[in-house]
Amino acid sequence: MIVGIQGSIEHKEPTLLHINNNGLIYEVLISLHTSQTLDSKEVKLFATQIIREDAHLLFGFASKDEKKMFDTLLKINGVGPKVALAICSTFSPQTFAKVINSKDVSMLKRVPGIGPKAASRILVELADFIVDSSSGDNVSSSMSEAIMALESLGFKKDEIRKALSTSSGDTATLVKEGLKKLQRL
Repeated sequence: MIVGIQGSIEHKEPTLLHINNNGLIYEVLISLHTSQTLDSKEVKLFATQIIREDAHLLFGFASKDEKKMFDTLLKINGVGPKVALAICSTFSPQTFAKVINSKDVSMLKRVPGIGPKAASRILVELADFIVDSSSGDNVSSSMSEAIMALESLGFKKDEIRKALSTSSGDTATLVKEGLKKLQRL
């Protein structure tokens, strides 16, 4: 799996790059936000690779937060890479977190390819979308990692939030406490 790419830009369009990496030229799809941050011929991007029957796609991002946002959006039923990239092009991760927290359907409907149903679904499924701040707020990242771990075990978000509401600590501690409390429910 490709998780990053570094090289020189051979060709640039607003949402597409051709990156020469030691003689191999990769086509990388990028958001408008990433495109605006590119100011030199050399580039280093975080990447998400999507392999399908008919295509091998590579998506590049200037920041980890934008990559996390893209990867999170892909997990939502009905949101594919094109719509996720459109959302990344429309909102920065911080702005997107504010849209989700304020449950602003009208803002999400401004994104090309998103109607009222899709906007509502995104708001419901991403109610806990947290952007890692550059100050390194480990409490919120530990909590979000613990929530994702418990979700992957089949527990529901509402139950997990209730169980972890009074808990604190690192990810492992939160998961252990969550499991203990969720077994009682």
